[in-house]
Amino acid sequence: MAEESSGATGEEVRLKGLSNPRLRLGLLIAGIMLLLAGAYWYYNHQTVGRFQQSTDNAFIAAESVIISPKVAGYVERVLVAENETVASGDALVQLDTRDYRAQTNQVEAQIAATLAGADTARAQQREQEAAIAQARAQLAAASAQASLAAEQVSRYRPLAASGAEPREKLDQLQAQAREAQAQLAAARAALTGAQRRQNTLGEQIVQANSQANAARAQLDAARSNLSSTTLRASISGRVGDLTVRSGQFVQPGQRLMSVVPTDRLYVTANFKETQLGLVRPGQPVTLEIDALPDLELKGKVESIAPGTGAEFSILPPQNATGNFTKIVQRVPVRISLQAPPEVLRLLVPGMSVVATVDTRAARDELDSIRNAAED
Repeated sequence: MAEESSGATGEEVRLKGLSNPRLRLGLLIAGIMLLLAGAYWYYNHQTVGRFQQSTDNAFIAAESVIISPKVAGYVERVLVAENETVASGDALVQLDTRDYRAQTNQVEAQIAATLAGADTARAQQREQEAAIAQARAQLAAASAQASLAAEQVSRYRPLAASGAEPREKLDQLQAQAREAQAQLAAARAALTGAQRRQNTLGEQIVQANSQANAARAQLDAARSNLSSTTLRASISGRVGDLTVRSGQFVQPGQRLMSVVPTDRLYVTANFKETQLGLVRPGQPVTLEIDALPDLELKGKVESIAPGTGAEFSILPPQNATGNFTKIVQRVPVRISLQAPPEVLRLLVPGMSVVATVDTRAARDELDSIRNAAED
């Protein structure tokens, strides 16, 4: 009887409480607020939320430059330290220059010798000009002598035929005429030889100049190799992965260190292929850096890779060669990072990022995509 009395009393209390106008009003307001919150969530999801594509498979990246020597040699000095900040053009490593300086001096001496040979040929040309003038004079004298001898033979031939002059005199004059012709031919040959010698000297000068030009090209290469013994930073940034040591022998193309630009960072986000339907270059991105909690940075989609990450791997999958298991592929998306310098100084490549792309700008393309697919 006591329990029944107690139960009745509790029921009466509940009924009395529900009959309280304030309680009913509070419950009504709570119900309305809950309904409004649900409606707001649904509206926000339909207009905003479902267009937000997010991934935590993202990281900060930078276009780092690997420092490698162009020439082989022993490292004379390492001019930077690990994690040091350098500017573009700063010297990083100095190789031993003795071999390359000797090569440069050797080529310079070769050029000097070649140019000296050309100067000698030019001097010989000037001497040959005098020899040509002398040969021309001798040719003129021999020509005059031959003409005189020929005239005397012509004058004495009728006299010898008539008996007015002895035959022996005519024979002597004819012998002199033949001798004069021979001397004339020799003078012509001497002039031709002198002229050809002049041409030969000219060809020697051209050859010497060509050899000098070839040696100058070798000198440029030797000077380039000599200047390459000083390795300089091609960009500004911080030194990382420093593996070179003084006294070490290095080969061309060997990795010595990296220079990481601290002012040109970007984000690589690997989105699932199911998230990329409306991702377009130029869309805004919200970035959350794990190293900087409670801080949101802004970014912008720069570009989308032309293939999945697996497609560009060293050993891309060949799904036709064995049992196929479908997995969702990921596509790298490059995102520009918009942050003040004081924030960029705190970021380094490899840091984890959560990237969220706002794709609302492309939501109107859904219908056009569906219509194009149906057509």
